[in-house]
Amino acid sequence: MLKFAPMLVLGIESSCDETGIALYDSEAGLLSHTLHSQVAMHAEYGGVVPELASRDHIRRVVPLLREAIAQAGRKLEDIDAVAYTRGPGLAGALLVGCAFAEALALALDKPTIPVHHLEGHLLSPLLSRDPPTFPFVALLVSGGHTQLMRVTGVGKYELLGETLDDAAGEAFDKSAKMLGLPYPGGALLSKLAELGQPGVYELPRPMQHSGDLNFSFSGLKTAVLTLVRDHGDLGSDEFKANAARAFQEAIVEVLVKKSLKALKQTGLKQLVVAGGVGANKQLRSTLDLEAKRKRFRVYYPELEFCTDNGAMIALAGALRLQTGTPSKPAGSFAVQPRWPLMDISG
Repeated sequence: MLKFAPMLVLGIESSCDETGIALYDSEAGLLSHTLHSQVAMHAEYGGVVPELASRDHIRRVVPLLREAIAQAGRKLEDIDAVAYTRGPGLAGALLVGCAFAEALALALDKPTIPVHHLEGHLLSPLLSRDPPTFPFVALLVSGGHTQLMRVTGVGKYELLGETLDDAAGEAFDKSAKMLGLPYPGGALLSKLAELGQPGVYELPRPMQHSGDLNFSFSGLKTAVLTLVRDHGDLGSDEFKANAARAFQEAIVEVLVKKSLKALKQTGLKQLVVAGGVGANKQLRSTLDLEAKRKRFRVYYPELEFCTDNGAMIALAGALRLQTGTPSKPAGSFAVQPRWPLMDISG
């Protein structure tokens, strides 16, 4: 059995509107993680403003680093490598994290590890107290991505299906806006759905019986628009709650059915759910019920790791080092705002 020297990896996440810094020890696990969300700032504009996001990352990254170092009880000189999000994401925001990581690593004479943001989400359940083991099926529902993958190891990913248009998270946010909910609407829609009555409105389940593992949520978004136009009273809390419940039930049913099909198709008995939509209570409760009925295990990140964070980047960097992915000398400033996850599969 291979043994690896213990290493301390600093993780930096700045792909969109959260600044995350974390320290991960390959033997002791996660030592610290600090996070700043820009939600309040962007709410004034109804969505993320890229230039403001970049400037805020610049303001936050040093104080968050100092806080993470203090929490861990370590020194900068103890760091063995610096991992950072190279992409995908907002170009300016990514450049802040990249430039800071490369400059810090150069000053410390340490290597850097560029990390794929979605790989960070994909591996984030490994931070849990009861982590999955390889191989497993992964349902990745993060931001503009909805994908099902067979995961046999770090960097060993097989795409089983993906969205053909809007991702689940995008459908949540756009439908929330149609219902008059403020930014960030997806999380508010989920909370509102808890107050709605089931069965009041019926919305379509796109591609549920397509025979493959792909998704499509643009039609569901259009159905919400039609519902608001034909029956909506946006001044009525009851209408909005019932509409939100109908939307959430539709999207959860599709995600669950496709995930079950992926497990059956691969013959695997472990399902990992990662990304922001993975925090959805109805999705978790439905999958937990199906797991008991069909005798498989389902794993989620801790709620604090569903959003973008530095911990998942530090973990991914450490695992990449342990599996033989070469680090690189500091000083190369390059980001990839568009970066398919399958491009990094070994």
